[in-house]
Amino acid sequence: MPGRLLGGLGAGNPIADMTSQQIQPDIIDTYLVGAGSGSWPYWNSPDGAYVTYVSANVKAVGAVPMFTLYQMATQGEGNLTAINDASFMTSYWAQVKLMYQKIGATGLPTLVNLEPDFWGFVLAGAPGGDPTKQPARVSTVTECADQPDNVAGLAGCLLTLGRTYAPNAKLGFPPSFWGRDATTVGNFMLKVGADKADFMVAQTSDRDAGCFEAVPTPAECAGRGNGPFYWDETNVATPNFHQDLDAWSAVRRTLGNLPVLYWQTPMGVPSATPGGTPGHFRDNHVQYMLTHATEYTAKGVFAIVFSGGGATSASINTDGGQFARLFRAYLSSPAPFPN
Repeated sequence: MPGRLLGGLGAGNPIADMTSQQIQPDIIDTYLVGAGSGSWPYWNSPDGAYVTYVSANVKAVGAVPMFTLYQMATQGEGNLTAINDASFMTSYWAQVKLMYQKIGATGLPTLVNLEPDFWGFVLAGAPGGDPTKQPARVSTVTECADQPDNVAGLAGCLLTLGRTYAPNAKLGFPPSFWGRDATTVGNFMLKVGADKADFMVAQTSDRDAGCFEAVPTPAECAGRGNGPFYWDETNVATPNFHQDLDAWSAVRRTLGNLPVLYWQTPMGVPSATPGGTPGHFRDNHVQYMLTHATEYTAKGVFAIVFSGGGATSASINTDGGQFARLFRAYLSSPAPFPN
């Protein structure tokens, strides 16, 4: 890919709609959801062919495939007993191996985002917030027999299987702040072993700011506190873009200055009026980030992937052409990586 900040699109943004709007993203992200019956390996035949089809479709439009592995939530978000359950973990590991085998078979460079939210739940639920003290079934996996049976071993096995079966893939872990400071999050992820990955995933707010502001608040945006939610583009008031970038930069330093990919970045359109309506809630991440790209490359960010995290989120079909316009403008004067 070119030596500049890369731009991507994810969930809720079909390739056909990208093509119709003449959007040519560098990265296209796709979720792989569930473990066991009805999960992603069984959406096509033969098992796991979904990865093959998606990769081919992404390659056809000149983008790099990215897969977000989201299997840990199958038995309930934050259910840490599942990772020590023999039946669940047998299925879990078989699917992880299958994912990597299918990625490897494509021969394509591919990005893999490993289990969003899970690491935040471990930080909140493990004894003392220590991943090495949270039991997990790991050493039963032949390739990971030397890994400890805890969450750090689980992370190590995710990397081992990737290196073994998908050598062209680049792997990244997504830390979760959830009200904690960068030092706590960085040190936790270091114990997880996230510094041994290829990149770090910076999770942006997974909903448009206006969704949290709306009255009544949609169920998928309820319970996130009292705000404010709309970020200050002058970077004076809280919250703002510099604060966010500084926090992720601090975690990055703890993890050995891994390159950073911003993920699930909301796609709403700026507005002075709080709230909005489903598909049209206000937000200013696209506006700010694509017009201040050098601020991100200066802090080690190599890509920003835009997509909503809920049914009410804006997409390229509801943003009035904002993403198409701003991404084209960015590409006319891109942000190169620093030497």
